[in-house]
Amino acid sequence: MQNDRTGQIAVIFVSIRNDTDAAGYDEAAAAMGALAAAQPGYRGVDSAREAGGMGITVSYWADDAAAIAWRDQPEHTAIRERGRALWYDSYSVNVARIERAYHWTRP
Repeated sequence: MQNDRTGQIAVIFVSIRNDTDAAGYDEAAAAMGALAAAQPGYRGVDSAREAGGMGITVSYWADDAAAIAWRDQPEHTAIRERGRALWYDSYSVNVARIERAYHWTRP
């Protein structure tokens, strides 16, 4: 979280997971993380999930074209469909351009 993300595109994925196929989900999440990191324009990710199943993942992209290319990447598309069928009860995606960014660390 120490990068200046000003001007980047943030794809904000908020999801509610269920208990179906936790091992399959973990495997898919790891594969998608590695695949995303290899995409042109990828700038990073922040992610958290609470015990009840709600999670927020924010992926950062150099520009709109890179974020759209990730959305349309064939393996990502297939996993998204699998997520709808198995792992998620609901999710939302919001896309925003970062206008300002701040960072603080306890000394």
